[in-house]
Amino acid sequence: MFPRALLLGATLVTTSLTAGADTLPAPIAALEHQGLTIHGSFDAPDGLTGYAGSYQGREFAAYLLPDGEHVIVGTLQDGEGNDLSAAPLERLVRAPQDAQTWAELEASTWIADGSDDAERIVYTFTDTRCPYCQAFWEQTRPWVEAGEVQLRHIMVGVLSSQSPREAIALLASGDPSAALADHQAGGEIAPLERLPRDLEEALYENQQLMHGLGIMATPGILYRQGELVEMAQGLPADDALDRVMGSPRPE
Repeated sequence: MFPRALLLGATLVTTSLTAGADTLPAPIAALEHQGLTIHGSFDAPDGLTGYAGSYQGREFAAYLLPDGEHVIVGTLQDGEGNDLSAAPLERLVRAPQDAQTWAELEASTWIADGSDDAERIVYTFTDTRCPYCQAFWEQTRPWVEAGEVQLRHIMVGVLSSQSPREAIALLASGDPSAALADHQAGGEIAPLERLPRDLEEALYENQQLMHGLGIMATPGILYRQGELVEMAQGLPADDALDRVMGSPRPE
């Protein structure tokens, strides 16, 4: 049927739903009616028109057949095994979603670690009682001290009953960056007699963001690869650290 392409794991969908004159073709509109989100269209081989969509956080491609009456949902692959759906899905679905994720990270309540002039930003969900957060701090000193990377510690309190109070105490200090550095160097966090309500709310929002991103462990690390946001959960292995930090370890 398609001499230069193969549809893998494909599902044929047909429908009699009538699309509006200025909306999507009927079979694509039917997918939307079933709860899928269509993000845009793209050119595909052999008279097909591709549509990039998502459902419950998963990306998918749908291909409208030339008759305009049927759609196949699946992965389009050429004779050399190349996934022809990947690039359009990245451009039309994942890149905009990741831009929104990055904006949410920027808007969260975090403590800066490193120069504001650093070319690379790495976000990490940090708990004061997390030994792996401490280890990640130590791992990253060469990049941070060289001025190449700024870590932004999105404070959470998930590991201990003391974690929320300590996170809020750091955020409430006169110099949160210095207070966090002192804590990571082994210093004690001065307790607060009364927790500021706005910081309690900020900590809760940080934790909601963490859970919404599917991060189940600290440190939960997010960084950019081009337009995309990549994630690492837990302490990165040495061979993954250069990728997270965006360059080899500074000498």
